[in-house]
Parts: sequence; structure tokens; C-alpha cells
Amino acid sequence: MKLRFLIIMGLLALMVVVPISMRRISSTANPNSAQDRLVILTPHNESIRQEFGEAFAAYWKQQTGRSVYVDWRTPGGTSEIRMVLDAGYKAAREAGREGMGVDLFFGGGEPDFSGQAKKGRFMELDVFKKEPELFSDPAVIPQTFTGERYYGAERNWIAVCMSQFGICYNPDVIQRLKLPRPAQWIDLGDPRYAGQLALADPTKSGSVARAFELIIQSEMQRVIARSGKSDATLEEGWSTGLQLVQKLAANSRYFTDSASKIPHDVSMGDAAAGMCIDFYGRSYGELTTRDGRPRLEWCAPRGGTTLSGDPIAVLKGAPHPQVAQAFVSYCLTSAAQQLWFGKPGTPHGPQSRALHRMPIRKDLYTQERLAISTMPDVQPYADPGNFNYQRDLTGPSFNTIRQLVKIMCIDSHEEMKNAWLALRDAGMPPDALAVFLDTSPLPYAIGGKGDPLLDGNDSIQAAERAAQLGEQFRANYRKAEQMAKTSHLPP
Repeated sequence: MKLRFLIIMGLLALMVVVPISMRRISSTANPNSAQDRLVILTPHNESIRQEFGEAFAAYWKQQTGRSVYVDWRTPGGTSEIRMVLDAGYKAAREAGREGMGVDLFFGGGEPDFSGQAKKGRFMELDVFKKEPELFSDPAVIPQTFTGERYYGAERNWIAVCMSQFGICYNPDVIQRLKLPRPAQWIDLGDPRYAGQLALADPTKSGSVARAFELIIQSEMQRVIARSGKSDATLEEGWSTGLQLVQKLAANSRYFTDSASKIPHDVSMGDAAAGMCIDFYGRSYGELTTRDGRPRLEWCAPRGGTTLSGDPIAVLKGAPHPQVAQAFVSYCLTSAAQQLWFGKPGTPHGPQSRALHRMPIRKDLYTQERLAISTMPDVQPYADPGNFNYQRDLTGPSFNTIRQLVKIMCIDSHEEMKNAWLALRDAGMPPDALAVFLDTSPLPYAIGGKGDPLLDGNDSIQAAERAAQLGEQFRANYRKAEQMAKTSHLPP
């Protein structure tokens, strides 16, 4: 028994020691010996943190002769980071301090950064003054593209790379289900996908919330393009967009708050398709390719996505402002930009793993650089499949949309799925389907401007409003299910 115990303890020790001994030695790894320090709050994954931490440490050593320890703080997605910032600045204010002990907010979506900027939590960035040529020439970093903003009007945040939410799918599962390969969001509303979609929770991520907003706005733009812009077409487009979200949600197996779960499950065949950001789709596609056959493919839905920026900002009261400003400037250098899409081991490319991200700088998309990148055919600034985001259509309803998806689809998911399956089995009877897709509980006249109760500061009123809307949608789903089940019965 004693020998068995010693063997088990020895194996456990090996499990701990071996990974540590194999860890890469990095100038960012020892906080005690580093001469400088940088504290970064981020949702970025380990690969990005490692590559940028080590590359910046080498850059800082070359520029100043000093070592730097990059202290990455990863509380979760941008929703969790928002709560950390709110709590941190509240505590700092109560203690009479300006900052919360963090230098940078790195990674997320434009809505997250615009929201923090409005709260006065960012410092003006030095890079705009020191390198004006990056911004005076639109061929380098434009302020807007596809309707998305790449830096703030106050010049206190800037995007350093771009991303797109799109569709990842398993070609083998798609073939087995006898479905065409998805090319648009509307393709995923086909009831043959029931139980086969993987979706993300928009209340956990600003980027996911923007994806749902784009799904709704793409439908609004189609209606407007067909019939012109008016109160009636805005209402029709809003309703059509929400109905598409309902169909996708009804087909979904789950709503996850883990961005990597979706491409993992799709590549394993546990889901046919899902909502996925481009770099996760490309990464999993590369990792799961066997004998030239990918188990996961990714596409940008035609006419249903934009090129959104992934920003960075220096926080007010940053304890190491000089180093923080230098990190932002470094992220916009050609060398750092090459990290985003370079092949591992190529000049200025990542050392360990490809990041599969699109650089923000337009001048990076040259034949020479693309030839040593992981996406040699990508030309984001020349892609005709994008559509132009119109802020006035859905921008004011951003927070309402993320809450509405939770109320209408996540909290009511069981009722929704039961009704959808009953509708499918009954051949989608029109009267029952109309009840299922009834979005009148939150019309565009209210939701399009941002529901004042859902978006308000009174948490009790918001909860009461959510409960009221939730019951209306659940009642619709239960009624639609009953109608579908009785639709084929003789009178």
C-alpha cells in the first residue's frame, strides 16, 4: 500500500514538474527581476498574451535597455471586464485615487471601448501625436470602414486588428444532414438544423452582442433596400431580424459563454454549425485538418457582417503610463502587426502558434507579407461581401438587443425548442408559425431607441420588464406548440 502511494505521488509530481520545466523562458516571466512592469486587463487568449508579451519585452529591451514584466489579468470576457472596471474605479474613487492599478484595457469590441470612454476612463494616446502619418493617410489606418470605427473621436482608444463574426461548420455533418453549405445567416434558420447549432450568449460578450445586432441590421437593410426607408420598413426590418434570431435560437443546442466551445464542438461533430469569430474558426480549421480534409470550415456570412476593430486603451491613473503608451505604439508597428497573421517562425511572425487575426494597417496587405501569412488570400479592405453598418438603425438598441436575446431565446429556450420541433413535425403550419414569430412585445418604436426600462439604471424595473417580456414570449411559444400539435387533427 505504501509503495502504491509513493508511485501515485511520484506520478503527480511529474505531472506538475514536467509542464513547468517545458515552459518557455521569457523576459516577461519573472516579476521580481524585471525593471519595469505593465498590467493589462484583457479577454485575449493565451497565445495572444504570450506572443505579444514576449515580443514587447524584446522591443522594450531594445528601445530602453530595460526588462519588463507583463502582468496579464484575465477575468473573463468583456462583460466580466466591464464589471471589474466598474468595481475598480468605484473603489478608487472612494479611496481618493485616480486609477485602479491597471495600465491597459486590451481586446474587445468598439461598443465596450466607447462605453468606457464615455465614463472618462481612458487617457489620450501618445501615438496620435508622435506618429500622425499613420492617421493622416487613410491608406494606413482609416477612422471608419464598413461603418465601424477604428479609433475614438477623442483619440483615447484605437483598434490594432480586425475581426468578423461568421459561421463555422463541419462539412461532414452538413453532408450527412443533406444541407447546402451555409453562406448567409438565414441559412442557419432552416429547421433541419434543429438541435445542431451552437450559439454564444450576448450578455457575456460585447463582440457576440454586436454579432446579433448585425444579424438584425442586415435584415433591416434588406427591407430598406427593397422598399425604401420609412417607419413601416424600419418596423418590418426589425421584426424580420428578430424572427431570424428566433429561428437560429430555436435550432441551437445551447448558448455558451465560452468562445472556444463552439468551434471545438463543431469540429468534433457535436454540432453541425455555429456562430464563431474568424480567428477561432481559422485556428480550429487548421488544428483539425487531417490528410487535407478539414473537420471545420469558416465563412463570413454574405451581406451579414462587418470588419469590427479590436481596440486597446490606456486607463486613467495607469501606474506605469510611459510603458503603457509605448505598448500601444508598439502594437501599431509593422513588426507587431505582422504577429497577427504571420506564419510561426517567419520574420516578425509568432514564435509558437499562429494567431489568425487581420492587422488593422492597410499597408500590411502586400504580396510579400501575405505570402508568409496564414491567410494569403485575405484582403479585408477589398472584400465585396461586407455590408456597411449604419449606427442610427440599431446602435441605440445595442444593450436592448443583448438583453432581448437572453429574454426571448435563452431564458425561454426549452419552450422555444419544444414549439419549434412541433412546428417542424407539423410541416410549419402558417398560423402557428406566426404566433411563434410574434415580436410585437418589443416593437422597433420602443426597442430601436433602446428600451428605457431594460436599459435603465433601476435594476428592479429592468428585472420586472424582463420578466414581463419573458412571459409574453413563453406564452407565444406554448401556444404555437399547441397549435402545431393540433393542426393535423380532424375538426
